[in-house]
Amino acid sequence: MFKKMMMATVLGLGLAGSTMAIAADTSTSTTENGATTAASTTPAFMSPAWAKELCTAWNNNPTLTEKLAGSWIKNNGGKGYKLMEVSDSSMKTTPPIQLEIAAKDGKAECTYGGAIKVADLNYSYDYKMWATTHDWHHMGSPAMAMMFGRLNFKGPKMEAMENMGPFSEFLKLIKEVPATVPAS
Repeated sequence: MFKKMMMATVLGLGLAGSTMAIAADTSTSTTENGATTAASTTPAFMSPAWAKELCTAWNNNPTLTEKLAGSWIKNNGGKGYKLMEVSDSSMKTTPPIQLEIAAKDGKAECTYGGAIKVADLNYSYDYKMWATTHDWHHMGSPAMAMMFGRLNFKGPKMEAMENMGPFSEFLKLIKEVPATVPAS
């Protein structure tokens, strides 16, 4: 593990943050008596299991659930929900995940987080976002991230600009929800 961390640092790939771990080194652990046990149940970054946890984190974030409960959630093409497709461009073999956000009890709640259910997004109201693993974990402001190409985005641009505060909270969740990085 130390060698991998040093190599990542030397190559400028320092993936700091509590959410990052190297999957190859977390597959087993040894107890005091020498027995080998399975690793923690921390899901892989951008996996359907991780998306489910991201959905739960969304629902526990008052900024997202309350500030997006107005015109943002109502702009859904009459289908009753918005889709957000999120992917990591560094992880070429990992499919995107999808969040479904719907109006529920006066809030914008995540009702689904997992694998892609709806392939055809309508960019008049749905969103598609992608960045590298490093950029997801060092994003900062969504406006600056988009301006400097660290966050790629398709969707209603004016609506997104009007909701930069809540989207900053969403970007924080991506790096705060615990995950391991799959071995490449």
